Amino acid sequence: MANKRLTPQSQDFSAWYNEVVYRADLADLSPVRGSMVIRPYGYALWENIQGAMDGMFKASGHENLYFPMLIPVSYFEREKEHVEGFSPELAVVTHAGGKPLEEPLAIRPTSETIIGEMYSKWIQSYRDLPLLYNQWCNVMRWEMRTRPFLRTTEFLWQEGHTAHAGAEEALEETMRMVNIYAAFARDWAAMPVMVGEKTSGERFAGALRTYTIETMMRDTRALQAGTSHYMGENFARAFDITFSDEENALRYVHTTSWGVSTRMIGAIIMAHGDDQGLIMPPRLAPVQVIIVPIFRNDQREIAERVLDASDRLRQELVDVGVRVRVDAREGLSPGWKFNDWEQKGVPLRIELGPRDLEAGRVVAADRLSGEKQPLGRDEVAGVVVERLEAFHSALYARAESFRDGHSSTVDDYDSFCKHIENGWVHATHCGEPVCEQAIQEDTKATARCIPFDGLEAGGGCVRCGGPTGYPRRVVFARAY
Repeated sequence: MANKRLTPQSQDFSAWYNEVVYRADLADLSPVRGSMVIRPYGYALWENIQGAMDGMFKASGHENLYFPMLIPVSYFEREKEHVEGFSPELAVVTHAGGKPLEEPLAIRPTSETIIGEMYSKWIQSYRDLPLLYNQWCNVMRWEMRTRPFLRTTEFLWQEGHTAHAGAEEALEETMRMVNIYAAFARDWAAMPVMVGEKTSGERFAGALRTYTIETMMRDTRALQAGTSHYMGENFARAFDITFSDEENALRYVHTTSWGVSTRMIGAIIMAHGDDQGLIMPPRLAPVQVIIVPIFRNDQREIAERVLDASDRLRQELVDVGVRVRVDAREGLSPGWKFNDWEQKGVPLRIELGPRDLEAGRVVAADRLSGEKQPLGRDEVAGVVVERLEAFHSALYARAESFRDGHSSTVDDYDSFCKHIENGWVHATHCGEPVCEQAIQEDTKATARCIPFDGLEAGGGCVRCGGPTGYPRRVVFARAY
């Protein structure tokens, strides 16, 4: 299967994506509609994402905890806007133990409601604030159209939920977290992102402000890779989360929520992959280096020498912190193995055969550039570490160049409709949801965000000509 050619991205990007997910052993189909089995290679990638991000959360003062996955349906009815946003996606348990339940239980689509209930018990005084909590868990949303990692009925994620004494502190927290997401995307996933605020029509249900990181895929569509929400007092009022301030006056807390899911894996696949398969960002790659020993099966003595040298090299790389494997599978040609690991996106491949042993060298192949380079046997460990860092920088630069080359700034609607076919468009917008909806109906593009460092708005709305609703231009794109 590994040597069967993938559908080219230019021919059918969606088919390419699905083929990569399954052929690279990231996931497999589940018997339950819209769900997936995350295979070890895919789960190792998620563990690396989780480990890096969890360290960033803890460094910023957050603690992990866990809430139940079953939530009384009545909790959702307390916050009307929130419930309207999630009602179509709720999966509800009505029977258990062979009997109808007195009250139906929703399988969490997100945890604001149950967390609000518990926070109302835990918070009494200003001395109890802030609460800076996060949980890693699974959630369920009954999606009608599913695609592995991007949109599934059940998925893994982290959801942070914090409570603060005032709006200013809560807004600072909301900004802090979206910037942590942006730093993760840049420093770990080698993905350039557009950081900004969602328009009113694109906000999270129940939020006063939603901040987002948006990244461009190789088909020029946008993907929302992480969001951070300022909820104001909405949930505090719905769940009576109050505290006594320093003057002993009773006040409502201000809350935030923020999350990143296994959708990040989909983002990595589509932001970096090519017609040969995945290209893993080295800081997150489950396997950073694959060693392929080359020998003939009928030359046992030579084979043993090559395998022994491969294992010694593997240990040297392990000792300098590299995630490395030796592919000693029998019955498979070196060419088959090369293609298999290229499809899995391993950043560096090291080839080691009997001639290399005699010459005191190895051959290193770069997954991004495709270049092969002989390396002296004694320099491999040091050079590999340097090459992995250079790989990260080159991968980021490639993605950034692609995004910038497929982004345009326009002032009229004809230009908007023309350029939206080729990528992202920066345009002045009135901010009216009805105008956003009209743009979507005309072009299938949505307002992705108002970038924090975006261009100033100029003139009237690109579609209706009305006065601008935002100080900066809005980024529009077709999106996943």
